[in-house]
Amino acid sequence: MTVPFLNPGAQFQPLRAQTLAAIEEVLTRGHFVLGPNVAALESEIAQLVGVPFGVGVNSGSDALTLALRALDIGPGDEVITSPFTYIAPAESVHQVGARIVFADVDPKTFCLDVHEVEKRITARTKAIIPVHLFGQAAPMGELMGLSASLGLPIVEDCAQAIGATFQGKAVGGLGKIGCFSFYPTKNLGAYGDGGMCVTADPAVAHRLRMLRVHGIERRYHHDLHGYNSRLDELQAAILRVKLPHLAAWNERRAEIAQRYSSALAEFPLSLPQVAQGNSHSYHVYAVLMEDRDALQKHLADHGVATLIYYPVPLHLQKCYADQSWTAGDYPVAEMLARRILPLPMYPELTDEQVDYVIAQVRGYFNK
Repeated sequence: MTVPFLNPGAQFQPLRAQTLAAIEEVLTRGHFVLGPNVAALESEIAQLVGVPFGVGVNSGSDALTLALRALDIGPGDEVITSPFTYIAPAESVHQVGARIVFADVDPKTFCLDVHEVEKRITARTKAIIPVHLFGQAAPMGELMGLSASLGLPIVEDCAQAIGATFQGKAVGGLGKIGCFSFYPTKNLGAYGDGGMCVTADPAVAHRLRMLRVHGIERRYHHDLHGYNSRLDELQAAILRVKLPHLAAWNERRAEIAQRYSSALAEFPLSLPQVAQGNSHSYHVYAVLMEDRDALQKHLADHGVATLIYYPVPLHLQKCYADQSWTAGDYPVAEMLARRILPLPMYPELTDEQVDYVIAQVRGYFNK
């Protein structure tokens, strides 16, 4: 048996008729940019999150950049975020001309460590970008406390966590702006790029809508330096077909995670931990172990694909070589990069495939 690490095409066949019908409807109508499907999806995602406004954009990365622009963050400002994640949040800070400030992460949840955040707050700090990594919320209680006491807006990176909750409230609706990605491998994935900002602030929503269309409020009148960052109407139509299935897909992910954790608890692995008050959407199921590479090779030799998230923490990336960061600055992030091994995780995994992955991991330790 072979088990792919990801299989984003697997959702198409069960939804084939609905998806093709939705695409045909868009093509027939001929409204391809900011059409009725974008407007409807914005409303549906906002409702899912529990806020009034959604603004569809080109990608999750653009969502973060436009969020910072909507908050007037730029040169001279500092934004705190995680060094152990995809580059998008740090990249967004760089793109608006602000200074990236990393804070180390919690070794159990892989999300921002609030104590590390507190150490790095200065008079120039203008926002915090917590990443709800792998599908569970960052420590939003403490972070929202900091936000309230210091007047620092929180821009939530929800790219991997749509449908996850903190104390019963959906991620994305906890901070000032929530940013989502609809990249094809996400829990709610399009058939191309796509993203969305959500907010409860009407002024922020208005500014985001202007920023995504070249700073326009009235056609050919450019009041802001903006972007061309619009969610595609075809992708919105596809996402609307998928959205009603998101809860069931996340439940299946949680079921697979439970099967993994129950079967692997006896071995020298650190298994995913869910912080109190969180529900986990299990975009990624990652274990930690000292000799990660040997287990990865064993699994590959037996047909189980894996992928390392993230082999080089952001502060050690080549694009930031002109900064003052060096090895040892963020020891937890560096430890995770050395030890982490995500296993296959997507709702279309069959029980037989899950059992096979488990058997191969167990086989490695029992050989």
